[in-house]
Amino acid sequence: MKMLLPWELLILLSLKECLAENTRHGPVFTQEPSDSIFPLSTDDKQVFINCKAKGNPPPHYRWKMDGREINTESDPHYSLVEGNLLINNPHVINHGGVYQCITTNTFGTVVSREAKVQFAFLQNFSRKSRNTVSVREGQAVVLLCGPPPHYGEIKYSWVFNGQRDFLQQDARRFISQWTGNLYIAKVEASDAGNYTCVVRNMMTNATVFSSPTPVVVRRDVVMGEYEPKIEVQFPDTLHVSKGSSVKLECFALGNPVPSISWRRADGYPLPGKIKINHSSGVLEIPYFRPEDAGVYECVAENSRGRNVARGQLIFHNVEHLHWVQTLKDAHMAIDANLQWECKAIGKPRPAYKWLKNGQPLTAEGRIHVEAGRLTITRISLLDAGMYQCVAESEHGAVYASAELKVVASPPDFSRRPVKKSTVIQRGGEVVLECRPHASPRATISWWKEDELLKDSKSFVPLLRQTIMEDGTLRITNTSKSDGGRYTCLARNRFGTSSSTGTLVVKEPTKITVPPLSLDATVGQSLVLPCEVSSDSSPSPIFKWFFNGKAIDFSRQEHFEMIGGGFAGDLMVRNIQLKHCGKYVCMVHTEVDTVSAAADLIVRGPPGAPESLVVTGITDTTVQLSWGSGPDNHSPVTMYMVQARTAFSIGWQTVRTVPDSVPGQMMHATVKDLNPWVDYEFRVVAINSVGVGEPSTPSKQIRTEAAVPKVAPINVSGGGGARGELVIMWEPVPEEQQSGEDFGYVVAFRPLGSSIWIQTVLASPDASRYIYRNDSIAPLSQFEVKVGVYNSMGEGPFSRVVKVFSAEEEPSEAPSRVWARAVSATEIEVYWEPIPPGSSSEKIIAYEVLFWEKGSQQNEAERVRVIDTTSLLSGLKGSTVYLISVRAQNSAGLGPCSPAFNITTKKPPPSQPPGNIEWNLTNSKIFLNWEHVKAMENESEVTGYKVVYRQNWHGRTTVLETNKTSVALQIPSGEDYLIEIKALTEGGDGTSSGPIRIPKMSSLNSKGCVCPLPMKICCFMMFLVFFMIIF
Repeated sequence: MKMLLPWELLILLSLKECLAENTRHGPVFTQEPSDSIFPLSTDDKQVFINCKAKGNPPPHYRWKMDGREINTESDPHYSLVEGNLLINNPHVINHGGVYQCITTNTFGTVVSREAKVQFAFLQNFSRKSRNTVSVREGQAVVLLCGPPPHYGEIKYSWVFNGQRDFLQQDARRFISQWTGNLYIAKVEASDAGNYTCVVRNMMTNATVFSSPTPVVVRRDVVMGEYEPKIEVQFPDTLHVSKGSSVKLECFALGNPVPSISWRRADGYPLPGKIKINHSSGVLEIPYFRPEDAGVYECVAENSRGRNVARGQLIFHNVEHLHWVQTLKDAHMAIDANLQWECKAIGKPRPAYKWLKNGQPLTAEGRIHVEAGRLTITRISLLDAGMYQCVAESEHGAVYASAELKVVASPPDFSRRPVKKSTVIQRGGEVVLECRPHASPRATISWWKEDELLKDSKSFVPLLRQTIMEDGTLRITNTSKSDGGRYTCLARNRFGTSSSTGTLVVKEPTKITVPPLSLDATVGQSLVLPCEVSSDSSPSPIFKWFFNGKAIDFSRQEHFEMIGGGFAGDLMVRNIQLKHCGKYVCMVHTEVDTVSAAADLIVRGPPGAPESLVVTGITDTTVQLSWGSGPDNHSPVTMYMVQARTAFSIGWQTVRTVPDSVPGQMMHATVKDLNPWVDYEFRVVAINSVGVGEPSTPSKQIRTEAAVPKVAPINVSGGGGARGELVIMWEPVPEEQQSGEDFGYVVAFRPLGSSIWIQTVLASPDASRYIYRNDSIAPLSQFEVKVGVYNSMGEGPFSRVVKVFSAEEEPSEAPSRVWARAVSATEIEVYWEPIPPGSSSEKIIAYEVLFWEKGSQQNEAERVRVIDTTSLLSGLKGSTVYLISVRAQNSAGLGPCSPAFNITTKKPPPSQPPGNIEWNLTNSKIFLNWEHVKAMENESEVTGYKVVYRQNWHGRTTVLETNKTSVALQIPSGEDYLIEIKALTEGGDGTSSGPIRIPKMSSLNSKGCVCPLPMKICCFMMFLVFFMIIF
């Protein structure tokens, strides 16, 4: 099936929607009225009740209120806006009731659900004065509110003595939102005054005030104490629906003022969601659930006694009505049977009724009604219309609507004609469909050429022909003689019609070169052939399947279909193990589909061995066993064992017993391992194709400890201080230490002696030992060897090597030491080297000591060099320094040369070049500055150094001159930074700081850097630039 492009799909959907809108049909509600409460106040003049339906032709509307039809033309209070009902100047009594919308077009009538419309209102209190209430102090009192007529949720409050704020409730005073009454548990003298009841409608926001009720407190007799009397209590039984909120009120009168508490009669704690307000007088349970049901108790208690009020909350399981099976429009042929069924669920269980065109449907004759099932037998044109199923319960009703269209027409092949041409293979089975549109159903007969099939004598035997109940002609075991023109003739009482098609019988398709089962090796390429012979006019279509799934050649790099016409061979490139399986070539022609299959076996390197286990662990061997993995169609010839440690580079092949593990053996002994080393092992299988994947590594194991077998290597020595014998060696690697507590045994003796001196080093990382004895003559020869040990015992010693003891320090100082002052901060020192042979070993370095005159030599700074010259830097100008040099060999430092004095040069001037002027002309910069005059304690100026570069990161160029001006040749079009310093024998003077020369292509410009404040200098530069430009 061709996939539609997005724009094609959009056009198709739009066309479908357009056709649906243009199809003629009965009315269908898109908006229905719903139960509503409208706030009614002096500002509200209109009420709008929604109703909207679609239909073709467009429907018209009527309305009913309380079952009586509303005449919108004669009653000025009602008018229609499209289908919606507009009530003008509504009245609480006259216009409150049950409304229903009725919509009709030529196909029938439907009625909407019934909607109860009510008006929220609040009338004024009577202006009649209220009687004075006289009460003794300590007595209780109840002030009645007596609210005026109203509808909708209201809230009660009280005002005391006309104050702006409402009376606050507490443990002594309580306002019931059920009655509006004010309860005062114990009257005090301060309670005397006027009390006004305030009623507010929460929907209309209207508020009305009662006449004041005067309260007089008599103090002639004080009321005595008495036990609580519960005056406000909740009902004995209260049904609460799921998810709703319930409030229970409880308040008691008494002296002293009673306290109110709440509890459940069954002893269970109150749920955490419960809210208790107004000093415990109101208990609220939000989101009521089945577990909230039960008996609740309000306990009022004071010092004189207690009283309890009880009430039961019953969970009212109401499930609102909703459809689980509704109606669908029916287009039925005349005389057919109709059955509709609707089903709604809810608690309590609903009852059903049926309407036709808005009127109750009576069960009689052909019409049968059984709850939600409607059956009409042998329907006629009079049965057409709009039907509604209504499910009702005490909580409301739901409506389902559908349209019945009754069709009566002669046979018509315009939509579904007989197929013009049908091609079938010889020996096959063909079905010729005949499905005209007819109402009632047509009688079918078939003709071949000009002969009626059932009357034909020369036609094929009737056993091969069958006319099915639906008019379809079925022919089995077809032959060439079955080809020809076939005509289907359809008749009913309204007329006759026919449709003709052609049957073509062709030879079946045969696969002449089928694919053959093959063996292949991973990496090879091969071709599976598939060629056919067919007399079908279009070329056959080839499809290949691999293990039951069609091959998508656009997504498979290994598969390609080659050939053409009557050949569709499959090329498989770079075969992998995953390509092993069954391949099916399927060929489609216009007459039939044939297929042929072949198996491809792919031979590859073996899979990974499984279940590797390590046992029999010793110090140098382990036993391995494993299970065989897949051989991938090529038997395993041998196994290779590999090991890995923390010291190895990746996996290494290890030696085994036997040396070569044959493919039938699933175990081996690994030998020549290092003791006390953590190993992991894996096994790799090999066959004639190649090396397979390794097994999963084994669990890490540690070989047993043993006496060390490897001695240190590269034992040597020499050097050190006088009286020292230095012995060095290369430590034994950790993997060859063979156990815990590894260490070294160092043995040495003077050459010619037979007694070894030994010492033990307990560190496995030791690589050096120094033996000190002042009696050792310089460069004495010793025989040395180093052994090893661990917790299991002592191992071997290295071979014996000869090592010399330390030499003496140099015995003489360098000669002809002299120096010159390079600048105010630098002195260069020179000396003659100590001649060869004057010391036991060669000189490895010299140390230069220097200190200021007046300081001690032990405070001297030191510089170590390997040449016979040294540059001392970071010195003070015009300062006398003392300098001495001494030689150093491997034994230490020799004596110092005699100290001598040298004075550094005067420091350079601290004043930078000033009054710098520059002039930029094309590609030349002319610079001028004032001569720097040195002070008495500063070096005289011998010249100047000009340093310039492009921007901050360009290459620096240095130019020296003995003048106070210079011309620089630089490329135009770039910014330059220039610095100027004075040159003296004491070094470079203070820099002028970077001077920025801005790029100004093909313009002449000037500037200066002068010792003025920055703002004035910048202003002068800007002024010069301005004068050049203008």
